[in-house]
Amino acid sequence: MNIALLPGDGIGPEIMAEAEKVIDLFVAEGEPIKTQTALVGGAAVEVYDDPLPDDTLQLCLASSAVLFGAIGGPQYDTLPRPKRPERGLLRLRKAMDLFANLRPAKVYDALADSSTLKKEVVAGLDMMIVRELTGDIYFGEPRGIHTNEQGLRVGVNTMTYDENEIKRVAHWGFQAAQKRRGMLCSVDKMNVLECTQLWRDVVMEVAREYPDVTLTHMLVDNAAMQLIRRPQQFDVIVTGNLFGDILSDEASMLTGSIGLLPSASLNQSGQGLFEPIHGSAPDIAGQGIANPLAQILSLAMLFRYSLKREDLADRVEFAVEEVINQGMRTKDIAKAGERILSTSAMGDAVVAALKNNN
Repeated sequence: MNIALLPGDGIGPEIMAEAEKVIDLFVAEGEPIKTQTALVGGAAVEVYDDPLPDDTLQLCLASSAVLFGAIGGPQYDTLPRPKRPERGLLRLRKAMDLFANLRPAKVYDALADSSTLKKEVVAGLDMMIVRELTGDIYFGEPRGIHTNEQGLRVGVNTMTYDENEIKRVAHWGFQAAQKRRGMLCSVDKMNVLECTQLWRDVVMEVAREYPDVTLTHMLVDNAAMQLIRRPQQFDVIVTGNLFGDILSDEASMLTGSIGLLPSASLNQSGQGLFEPIHGSAPDIAGQGIANPLAQILSLAMLFRYSLKREDLADRVEFAVEEVINQGMRTKDIAKAGERILSTSAMGDAVVAALKNNN
């Protein structure tokens, strides 16, 4: 089990250190896990003048899976676009062909009143968003900014999908639904975008192979509203890159904190990149207050989806839920009067729970 560790920028190194504590525990128990750390994002730009150095890319391609921290910061916003940290992550996704992005959103009973929505709206929520990750408007050509014949600046991005790109992520969506409650909602904007009319058509074709899954369709603007109005109606959502990016961040806040949510980005072979969905949070970097649970839960998804170790994944997820149920809180999920743990202390609490439940 060879895992590439890419801590990145901002709070990335801090939360990665807590996930490494979990890995170290499993190694001490005899698990054959090997790790190697490399630079990515702004940290790589500062050393190599490249957000994705070739050594980092080759390490990732040769690994069983990649555990990713976070990248970016305001100091990099003025760099030429190809050298910005985010471009390195996009290149890595493309190089590894990580086309299926899985983002679970779960509300823990002990944190149901931490959401900005009413407790009765979010209590018991457990859903998964399956987002296509290597196509759509983020990668479509032509793109750029140019000056037209009237001397006006024009920005251009192209939304494009071919049917094979849609089919392969649709299969992921249906298969995820089969393992859950058997309901899949496909989100598009087919009433105005021909690209997403094709999306709907292809998803309906793929549905014939999954008679045990109930398929529904929803326009993205309605889906955004329904996530706030009645989120418990959703089991699995499958959608394109742009819509999935927005909806999954919206869904994350249903849980009370974006610091709780992991993600998995997978290719056809199951090799994947696993990362918390929050950003690098440069405003709190170095203060020891970042929530490491999303990073630790991303490691759990790594064990489940790439390494096929359901046992280790279950142990990690159980330990995280246990420390939450015991009232342990980082600043982002703490209410007035509750004791606040540091990043390191929360990681230690998860390791202690793992030891107690071995």
